[in-house]
Amino acid sequence: MRIVRFLDGEGVLRHGAQQADGTVRLIEGDILGAYQVTDKTASIRKLLAPIAPSSIPCIGLNYRRHAEETSAKFPEFPILFFKGVNTVQNPGDPILLPVHLRSTQVDYECELAVVIGRKCKNVPRAKALEYVLGYTCANDVSARDWQKEWGGSQWCRGKNFDTFAPLGPCIVTRDEIPDPGKLGIRTRLNGQVMQESVTGDMIFDVPALIEFLSGSNTLLPGTVILTGTPSGVGMARQPPVWLKPGDTVEIEIDGIGTLSNPVKLE
Repeated sequence: MRIVRFLDGEGVLRHGAQQADGTVRLIEGDILGAYQVTDKTASIRKLLAPIAPSSIPCIGLNYRRHAEETSAKFPEFPILFFKGVNTVQNPGDPILLPVHLRSTQVDYECELAVVIGRKCKNVPRAKALEYVLGYTCANDVSARDWQKEWGGSQWCRGKNFDTFAPLGPCIVTRDEIPDPGKLGIRTRLNGQVMQESVTGDMIFDVPALIEFLSGSNTLLPGTVILTGTPSGVGMARQPPVWLKPGDTVEIEIDGIGTLSNPVKLE
């Protein structure tokens, strides 16, 4: 099932199950609890990020070729940082380049996002996917100057500006993606492919990440895990490629869809 979150024709926030013909059947109840797909249909006035996350734990340096392009050693354990819920952006809405706290080195990062559907703690790898509601596309937008130079060795400042976590266009439930390690993933910048890989290049796969993140730690329903980005990021190119006003960034994952956002100044 493809779950969308949207405003209907009257501006009411809804969840729906998107059908193959593009129509949407309304969902009643809580997608993180008990819900049912009804026969009622609705029109989408505005598509929203498919989930309002309870938290956004993110994994850095989790693709082999990306580690190689940045001359970094493979990590022994997943590298964890967090994005605030303020960073979430809807499909089609702009990524805003920071002006007040200025950055001139804003980068794109295509990522598979994992949506946790129920509370979990100390989950073994073999049962990890049972706690997944589904998957969506994410863009881990990063201000590299704040991340690398001015952040005091911490990544959070460069990762946490408003609009720096576009999500969408939908959540594809786990029954339609039985193996999240076999998905093609890519970024297009103004139509040009900049990143292209498969999720099988992850150093730590999705079950390993859920096992690690839930270790002695509770993951709440609505947690959205960003699983890392493949090679081809702007900072690793010669010369580097930074986002600029007027750009359009598209994140595409096979079996999920395409997340597209324009770029503007704050």
